[in-house]
Amino acid sequence: MKRMGRRRSSVWDCFEQVNNNFVRCMKCDATLKYCGGATSSMINHMSRHHPSTAPLTSDEDEKPVICNVTVQCAEEESTANSDIMQVAIMSPNMNMTTNLPEREYGERKRLKRSSVWDIFIKVDDEVHCTMCDTKLKYRSSTTSMMYHIKNKHQDTMPNDGVPLAAQAEVTELISRMIEKDMLPISVISGDGFRELLAYTVQNYKMPSVGDVTRLIEGHFHEKVEELVAQLGRVEKVALTADFWTALPFQRYITVFCSFITEEWQGRSAVLQTHKLPSDSHTTAGSVTERLLKTVQTWAIGGKVTACVHNNTQGILSAHACARVTWDYATCFATTLQLAVSDGLSEDLVRIIVAAGKLVKHFNHNLLASEALAQKQVQMCLPQHKLIQSSKARWDTICDMFERLLEQRWAIKAVLSDRTTTNRQEAQILEIEDDCWQIIENFTPVLATLKWATTVISAETEVSISNIYPITFSLIQTHLVPKENDVEQVSEFKLKVQKSLRNHMEVDSNDLASKPALIASMLDPRHKHLSFLTPTGRLAAKVKLHELVSRLDVITTTVGTKDEQQEILVTPDISQVAVPSQLRSDTKNTMMLLLGDNYSSSYATDSEAQVDYYLRDIAPSLDINPLDWWRVNGPRFPKLATLARHYLCVPGVSLPSLLSEAGQTFATMRTRLSPEHVDMMIFVNRNA
Repeated sequence: MKRMGRRRSSVWDCFEQVNNNFVRCMKCDATLKYCGGATSSMINHMSRHHPSTAPLTSDEDEKPVICNVTVQCAEEESTANSDIMQVAIMSPNMNMTTNLPEREYGERKRLKRSSVWDIFIKVDDEVHCTMCDTKLKYRSSTTSMMYHIKNKHQDTMPNDGVPLAAQAEVTELISRMIEKDMLPISVISGDGFRELLAYTVQNYKMPSVGDVTRLIEGHFHEKVEELVAQLGRVEKVALTADFWTALPFQRYITVFCSFITEEWQGRSAVLQTHKLPSDSHTTAGSVTERLLKTVQTWAIGGKVTACVHNNTQGILSAHACARVTWDYATCFATTLQLAVSDGLSEDLVRIIVAAGKLVKHFNHNLLASEALAQKQVQMCLPQHKLIQSSKARWDTICDMFERLLEQRWAIKAVLSDRTTTNRQEAQILEIEDDCWQIIENFTPVLATLKWATTVISAETEVSISNIYPITFSLIQTHLVPKENDVEQVSEFKLKVQKSLRNHMEVDSNDLASKPALIASMLDPRHKHLSFLTPTGRLAAKVKLHELVSRLDVITTTVGTKDEQQEILVTPDISQVAVPSQLRSDTKNTMMLLLGDNYSSSYATDSEAQVDYYLRDIAPSLDINPLDWWRVNGPRFPKLATLARHYLCVPGVSLPSLLSEAGQTFATMRTRLSPEHVDMMIFVNRNA
């Protein structure tokens, strides 16, 4: 007769039961919780820690088997309540343990968790439906729960069998992917994307473009609320206007803001992206109107210190609109690029073009590339690929020249090898010795300018205060022609010098009013302004006193209690009733005469604060000025307020665009559709 039997799990070959609630691994002495006869935790433990001896999965171990032979039972061991019986089952018709060694235990995987647990929760020996609060008995089987869902809650399980929880999670991940990679939302309608999801997520119900758009809009509104709350807590912000082009007829301006928090942490965020009219219709008025609209939308009117932009057409000016209360400053990276372009002579351009052709030959010719790699090994040179310069970034010219100089002799060896390069091709590609000398003399100058751009473009540091110290250093030191400079390099230095003087207005009588120079004074590393003439330093000091006095007027108008307490008051002893026991005390009498704050290192008078600050020892160049102000702010409270106002201004229009990641972002944003460009850039940059 046939008999139903339940085979003892093979996991018990590796575990022993300590009591009713715990089991112990006989291989590593690990103790696991044991309840309800379930062996899943033990199987999991064996798969993770002892894969070579991992037992069968619980579904295979505990599968009931129908046997046609006598069942032999052997008593193994007894517990306090009952005996544990091992059933030995042998069947000639079923291939079981005899073939098991042929399979690798490590390849066995635990079955996926049932989707019914997205709707049911386990409470003791029952399960409760979260949809209708129905209670069912639970005996290690999900069948009753599945029947309940199918009969009572068909809508909660899609027809294709994917639970709503999993469906929503995948859709959320798709929306996050679109935000991070700045993909067009229409990508979800693509056949290739649908095929990929159909293969990776079985029976997934594809959302519509509207569904994903609503998800991204939800993320957008959440981030807007967070940013509004942040901006409400800061005193001053700086704007950054980044002009860019997606297509020849689609021009945009993305407005960023930068600010310093109460904890002296620098922060930046995207505010809005506006579409601009065509070049012929883009005027100072149209751009200014969009900036004013952004300021009004985010309720930061009266908080803007300055606006940094990368526009080279001169359409932004502080006098363009009477409603503009902030200063404009050109992006330093853009200014430096203009100066380098002004300095390039025809001879230098010819050499750059020739070097680009040479690099292109080795990067696109497989035979030449392999020959170069062999020569690098033979000559013990670094096995580096040649770098191609980019027209959009002048600093890549420096990278290209540095790599060519490093591999110069390996390149010449390959061009001289007629098995690799024919004579005619070699004559076209070969760079003359005079040109190599110019490249060798020109590269250090470009490297210095590149370092200047790198310092100003650092996102984690204060950058605005470094602009004029670096500019004057370039003009007065690094761009001064030397005796050993070739003619083309000397000419380049003089032209770049002249261009920087014009664009940075270093000889202007209004230099002390520039936000970048004010920031240099408020940066403790540069406050001495040693790069200026004595007249220039005096004008800058007068400007700083003026700003502090103006801040006093604003503070007095507002009537802040804390500021009123900072005013130094020397008491009149004629009106002070001095107790008799203190009249003979010289120390207390001096305090009454000179005031309590006489010996304090904390300056309370506005002019005294400026004088104490300027006389204080300047810190080293490697400190972060925000860290310095976090510590010393209480000593100079009014100057600390000004430091928050001006040190938040960035030195470049968008620092991240000068990095490789930033270049990737600049490329990705060009493929966005006009109706979603504002929202997508906002959620991407404010993540």
